[in-house]
Amino acid sequence: MSIPLVTEHVYEAPIEKVWQALTDTKQLQQWYFPQVQRFEPVVGFRFEFADDGSPYGKAWVVTDAVAGRKLAHTWAYKNYPGSSEVTFALAEQGDKTTLTLTHTGLESFPQDPHFARRRFEDGWAQILGSNLKDYLERNG
Repeated sequence: MSIPLVTEHVYEAPIEKVWQALTDTKQLQQWYFPQVQRFEPVVGFRFEFADDGSPYGKAWVVTDAVAGRKLAHTWAYKNYPGSSEVTFALAEQGDKTTLTLTHTGLESFPQDPHFARRRFEDGWAQILGSNLKDYLERNG
């Protein structure tokens, strides 16, 4: 049975600023993955990543984009079976923004410590709870 990983974060930033952080290539490099070379919030767009020599090369494609509200993309690896999906949903809370992340399909990855659910839980806590939060505060 598939149990989605869901996490919610509130940022002291307007929704437009959070949306820009989610969709601007230069901003994505600062808080998400520095290897992102090119990105567009358009359904079907394939993220372009620099080759950093990692055996876990990313193969991501935008699956949904609603300007200022929602961005979704696949989360898959070039050399491994399985594909999951990440959805960032934004909600305006006055001058703050709530981001709800839903990551589905984790069970499709190989039974390997690198793909353990706990690694994704810890990864999202770092990426959204620390990296994006700090980025938005520094660039407010």
